[in-house]
Amino acid sequence: MVTMEKKVIQLSESVWQIQDTNNGIMSVNCFLIAGKEKALLADSGFGEGSLKEVVEGLTNLPLILVNTHADGDHVLGNKQFGLAHMHPAEFDRYHRAVGYDAPVEALWEGDVLDIGGRRFEVILIPGHTPGSIALLDRENRLLLGGDSVQGGTIFMIGQGRNMSGYMASMRKLKGIQDQFDTVYTGHGRVLEGSGILDELIDGAVKVYRGEVEGKAMERKIENLEGKTYTVGRVTFLYT
Repeated sequence: MVTMEKKVIQLSESVWQIQDTNNGIMSVNCFLIAGKEKALLADSGFGEGSLKEVVEGLTNLPLILVNTHADGDHVLGNKQFGLAHMHPAEFDRYHRAVGYDAPVEALWEGDVLDIGGRRFEVILIPGHTPGSIALLDRENRLLLGGDSVQGGTIFMIGQGRNMSGYMASMRKLKGIQDQFDTVYTGHGRVLEGSGILDELIDGAVKVYRGEVEGKAMERKIENLEGKTYTVGRVTFLYT
């Protein structure tokens, strides 16, 4: 039996972190940010239970749904909201996860989402998936990094994962790290400071070069083969 739990953490007057937990084992973060005219929802979780009811209890503003990427734990709640926005490199993965009738609109590198008083710039960061994106709010010095920028485990096994692309994307973000102080992550806790980028780059390089010994995964995920590689507080699942 699958059980789901949604925990709401208010981060500021107009920002909420919604933790969607699957059987108490895996938790994914969705972020709701209210502007003066619209609200932005970044990712929609596992799709069990009513995330829409939770969101409507926090704001009655018109909603823009954005997916940082199209892994199932980030998009399966999308049908509760209708139109989703993501990079086109995720469209096929998305439709395979939620159905080919799911409406979707393209977000491109450099696009800006304006919700009234807050603006989010789309930054393409492929590697974790081909169309992974981050959203940068320069005025509030905030980055929504999805699964790519976090202090937990980076999933890099299976179709579409590319470690060399991931390293290039993290270096790309490092080039603008002076523009954000806070990272809203796809899993785990919100991170203060941009220092995690150095750890992600260093860890990815060492794993890619075979300088880190991997350990067998505790449990198989979707019959995918890989090992767990840990460098400091950063962990990669990688073949």
